[in-house]
Amino acid sequence: MITLVQRRSSSSPSKSLSGKLVTWLLWLSSLVSILVTLSIVFSVLFEALRFFKVINVTDFLFGLHWSPQTAMRAGQSGSSGSFGVVPLFVGTLLITFIALSVAIPTGLMSAIYLSEYATKRTRSVLKPLLEILAGIPTVVYGYFAIVLLAPFIRSVGNAIGVSIASESALSAGLVMGVMIIPFISSMSDDIITAIPRHLREASYALGATQSETIKQVVVPAAMPGVMGAILLAVSRAVGETMIVVMAAGISANLTFNPLQSVTTVTVQIVSLLVGDQEFDSPKTLAAFALGLTLLCITLALNVVALVIVKKYKARNE
Repeated sequence: MITLVQRRSSSSPSKSLSGKLVTWLLWLSSLVSILVTLSIVFSVLFEALRFFKVINVTDFLFGLHWSPQTAMRAGQSGSSGSFGVVPLFVGTLLITFIALSVAIPTGLMSAIYLSEYATKRTRSVLKPLLEILAGIPTVVYGYFAIVLLAPFIRSVGNAIGVSIASESALSAGLVMGVMIIPFISSMSDDIITAIPRHLREASYALGATQSETIKQVVVPAAMPGVMGAILLAVSRAVGETMIVVMAAGISANLTFNPLQSVTTVTVQIVSLLVGDQEFDSPKTLAAFALGLTLLCITLALNVVALVIVKKYKARNE
């Protein structure tokens, strides 16, 4: 008995030391993450402030024309440029809306089927096949859009007498919606599967059918997690570049027509930062202003999502 106590007492310092080491490593990892995030924010912020010293903030946020064609170096002729960001965000929201209109119902319904209706064998086959979509490179989706989907949409438009641009927001949004289906489907499936079984059994005991149980018990209980999956899909859609370049074009047109060519914020950020231009020019610094604006909008979406999640949690409790 004395020997056992001595062994325990002798091993406790090493366990305490290892515990402190793990705590310090976790703290260091958290600190690195915070510092990296702050460095990204401040690097974008400082360069954006340099841009706003040249271009008025009001003209940038509420301007209706985007044409950042300025002189690239000293002594070169060039126009003053137009830096109205409204067309870019309208194009971004239009393509994102089309993508989410495809991905949310498809992903959520597939998740409900896999978790509630499919047999184990069917689930073991369908879920990996569905998740393969997340591993396909975006350039492949872009090829699919310009080779198959866009010509098909144009042919349908010609058949019914509707003029459709060769590069349209509709084709980019549809392909992007297919791309982000796994983000919603896989996460929603895991969340719905994790709902306690006794909630379903209590609903069945009250005489509810399986569909009624899913609509009134399972989906509301899983909604906080589903909202997180949808928010991830929104972030993925807003940040997509390659599909938009190949399927929707780079023209900054202010239009809500999904059959016309549009562009997005991320596409313009890439186009502004490549090529031969001075880093101090407004054309280059505009990319940082776009990045800062996009960062603020993403933060606002996160806040809205947290409010929605809290409301659903309070309702379920």
